[in-house]
Amino acid sequence: MKNTTGLPRKQKSIARLLVTTGLLLTSQIMYGQGGNGTAGITDATTQVTSYFTPLTNLMYAIGAVLGLVGAIKVYGKWNSGDQDTQKTAVSWFGSMIFLVIVATVIRSFFL
Repeated sequence: MKNTTGLPRKQKSIARLLVTTGLLLTSQIMYGQGGNGTAGITDATTQVTSYFTPLTNLMYAIGAVLGLVGAIKVYGKWNSGDQDTQKTAVSWFGSMIFLVIVATVIRSFFL
């Protein structure tokens, strides 16, 4: 067999030994990190799920503000005798209900 690397046979065997040793050490270090990254994935999942409760509460608060603003807008249009009061009511309260439902569904899916 012809030597294609241009290195003498002894240097070639030393290079193989170093590469093999490096691969073995790297695999041991990677295994020590939690077995294929399991610890990292578990940590990331814990951090992401810790945000759900505050974000759900924030969405509920925004929904409550939308409900109050919508109620004031609808009341103002109703008192002025505007014809599109029903359209305004449906759009404001629909957005409020949608926001509350989305917060509840996301929470039930992921927790």
